[in-house]
Amino acid sequence: MKLRAGTWHCDFVAPNGVRIRRSLETADKRQAQELHDSLKAEAWRVNKMNEAPRKTFDEACVRWLREKADKKSLDDDKSRIGFWLMHFRGVYIGDINEVMIADAIDTMVDRRHQLNWEMKRDSCMRQGKPVPEYTPKPVARATINTHLALLRALLNLAVTWKWLDRVPKISTPRPKNKRVRWLTDEESKRLFEEIAPHLFPLVIFALTTGLRRSNVTNLEWSQVDLDRGMAWMHPEETKASNAIGVPLNDTALSILRAQQGKHKRWVFVHEKAAYRSDGTKTPAVRKMRADSNTGWRAALRRAGIENFRFHDLRHTWASWLVQNGVSLLALKEMGGWETLEMVQRYAHLSAGHLTEHARKLDSILGVHGTKMAQGENVVYLKAK
Repeated sequence: MKLRAGTWHCDFVAPNGVRIRRSLETADKRQAQELHDSLKAEAWRVNKMNEAPRKTFDEACVRWLREKADKKSLDDDKSRIGFWLMHFRGVYIGDINEVMIADAIDTMVDRRHQLNWEMKRDSCMRQGKPVPEYTPKPVARATINTHLALLRALLNLAVTWKWLDRVPKISTPRPKNKRVRWLTDEESKRLFEEIAPHLFPLVIFALTTGLRRSNVTNLEWSQVDLDRGMAWMHPEETKASNAIGVPLNDTALSILRAQQGKHKRWVFVHEKAAYRSDGTKTPAVRKMRADSNTGWRAALRRAGIENFRFHDLRHTWASWLVQNGVSLLALKEMGGWETLEMVQRYAHLSAGHLTEHARKLDSILGVHGTKMAQGENVVYLKAK
C-alpha cells in the first residue's frame, strides 16, 4: 500500500496475473489495510474457487451503457437506469433480491409529471404566482414492465460477464391489450377546428402518413421528394430499424408545399418566439420538439376529446385505411411494421369481406327474404 495525497492506494497482482491498482478511498491506514486484504481475498476466491467478483450496481450500469452505446433507445435506458440508481447505488449486484426490487417499484411515480410540475413551480415562483399543489401520478403497468425488463436484461448480462451467479426472479406481467383508439369522423372535425395554426400542419401530416411523432418533427427536406410524391425514413429513425418509403397523398403534398421556405433543413418549425420555463426567450424560427404537448392537450380539451394521445393519430390512419378496404399486408408495408402479427390489432376492422360467408347461414336456415319468426316465434329449418 502507498499513501498518495493523503489517500491510501493498493497495488498488487491477482492470482490470474491481472495487476490491480486502485484507490482505497480512505486516509485511515487500518481501514485501508482491511479493504486491501478484502480485495486480495476476493481476487483469490474469484480465481481459485470460480466465485463471481463483487461488483456494484453502478459498475454494471457503466458497463451496460458502454456496451450498448450504439443502441437506438439508449436514452430510454439511461432514464430507467436513473430510477434504479436511486435505489441500488453502491449496492453489490449479488445482494439485489426480489424484495428490494419490489420495494423500489412501490415507490415509482410518473417522473415526467413530477418534472412538469417542478418547471411550473419554478415559473410561478419567478412570476410571484401561487404554486399549485403537487399530486403524484401513478405510473402505468407498461412503464413498470419496461423498467423491470431493463433491470432483468442488465442482470442477465452481468451473468455472462461472470459478475453474477444467478438473477433474481423478475416477472413482467403482460398488460392487457386495450382497444385501438382512433378518431371518429365527428371527433376529427372537432379536433381540426380547435388545433392551433402552428400545430395544424404537423397533425394533418401525421394523420395522412401514419408516421410517428418523432419521425414527423425530425423530418428534413433531404428526405422528401415532392415530384415523386415520396418521403424516406432512415433505418436509425424507425422503431423496427428498417428504411421506410412513405407514399405521400395529395393532402400530405399540399402540407409540405406550404412548409417550403420556412427553414432550410427542418420541414416543421415554429415561426414565433416563446418563453422557456426559465424565463428566457427562444428564437422565432426553431425546430419543433417531439415532447411538447401543451398545445396538443389544449386542443383536445377544447374539442372535448378524451383518452387520445398524439400516437393515436397513427392508429387513426391505420384504422381508416383498413375500414376503406386496404389489406393488412399493404398496411404493414406502408406503416413499416416488422411483422404481419403487429397489424393484427386492426384485423377486426376489415371483416366486411366475411359478410358473404356469414350469409351462407341464411340459406341453411331458410329465412333469406322471409320472416324470422313464425307462429310462436319458432324458426323451422326447411327439410333438405
